[in-house]
Amino acid sequence: MKCLTRILGSVCGVLGAGLLAGLACLPARAGVGCRAELDRGVLPAGREETAVIKITMEPGHSRHSRRRPPVNLAIVLDRSGSMSGEKLEKAKEAAIEALRRLDGDDLFSLVMYDHNVETVVPAQSARNSEWIECRIRDIRAGGNTALFGGVSQGAAEVRKHLGDDYVQRIILLSDGLANVGPSSPDDLERLGASLIKEGISVSTVGVGLDYNEDLMTRLAQRSDGNSYFVRDSRDLPRIFAAELGDVLNVVARKVILTIEFKDGVRPLRIIGRDGRVGADSVEIALNQLYGGQEKYALIEVAVPPAPAKSERRVAVARLAYEDAVTQEAGRSEATALVRFSEREEDVVQSVNAAVQDDYARNVIAVTKDEVVELMDQGKKDLAVRKLSEVNASLQKQRAKYNLPAQNREMEELEAEASALDAKGMDRDMRKSYRNDSYIIRSQQAAE
Repeated sequence: MKCLTRILGSVCGVLGAGLLAGLACLPARAGVGCRAELDRGVLPAGREETAVIKITMEPGHSRHSRRRPPVNLAIVLDRSGSMSGEKLEKAKEAAIEALRRLDGDDLFSLVMYDHNVETVVPAQSARNSEWIECRIRDIRAGGNTALFGGVSQGAAEVRKHLGDDYVQRIILLSDGLANVGPSSPDDLERLGASLIKEGISVSTVGVGLDYNEDLMTRLAQRSDGNSYFVRDSRDLPRIFAAELGDVLNVVARKVILTIEFKDGVRPLRIIGRDGRVGADSVEIALNQLYGGQEKYALIEVAVPPAPAKSERRVAVARLAYEDAVTQEAGRSEATALVRFSEREEDVVQSVNAAVQDDYARNVIAVTKDEVVELMDQGKKDLAVRKLSEVNASLQKQRAKYNLPAQNREMEELEAEASALDAKGMDRDMRKSYRNDSYIIRSQQAAE
């Protein structure tokens, strides 16, 4: 049957003084800025105070409107027996739609795996789309699930053209448990950590209720990819389209965010993200930034006592990256200041509602991961209590600063605590908790 083809081509902000005590930001040459905000622009005088600082990375839409970096894409497709029927057909359809989003400068490869691993389409120009589509349509379901081997072979195809010119991406799709070769979440986490060192990100697509969400999420997290939980295989083409929307919109790579804390301010922890916390600094690395999609880091800090009416420099954030099109180095910088007052009303009036909302979302995301671990240990009562206590703590804090009692995530948390207490955690809820947590913590774009 003849395969038909078509190819579809593809700042910094200034905040009011009531939201941020101070901000200085240098414009980024390649269109990526940064912004520094505190949860309050005024802190209580005369005592040590815990605060949250948010550093936002703001990539603009590409200045090179007709240019983008070429993509080196490998799709790794589960064709085990459980994928037979509509699942596999929709997966093949999604792979073809991904191919059609590429152009002649892009590279495409496809690896399928069951108990064996086979390279169906070796890495080659996406302009060979008619032949590639025919190869994809000929895929049939097989046996077990050699997931680790599939990802490793996908990476081998990407490595054939590994270089600074390309956006390197693997999309892994699976509906089952890895049962051939290395198969633990730790194994796949180590693989993801190894791949990111080569500039290769892995986005994972879990289909149905039988795949290992811990394995898939940790692989995506360690390689700075996206993660998707797909209940219905009919959604696969839409999910792949969303993923390609990111891949074709990379504006910056090799991103390093360094935050230096000043005047005795100490970083306590990063909320939701991975990174290195030192005595007076934090460093966070990202593989890429997408045009128009903000990414941020939340850092909890201890601010030492200061007298009323004084002002203190809290942090200097420095963002370094590479322009994805020109490969030129880019930098931007933001400085956050805070004032001190003896008047409680000054503190309350200076609250930054947006930062408080992001803080609440990320605390809930981290809590959901902790609840999954507690449920795995058979500690349901403790898990339910954890959800309820976090919700109550966030509500108390929001009431203190005259914020709406609940945001959407908090409303859902209250209902989920009741459902967990009544019914426990089924597979759907567990997958939702893992996936939703990662999406919030990584600021993954909506599908």
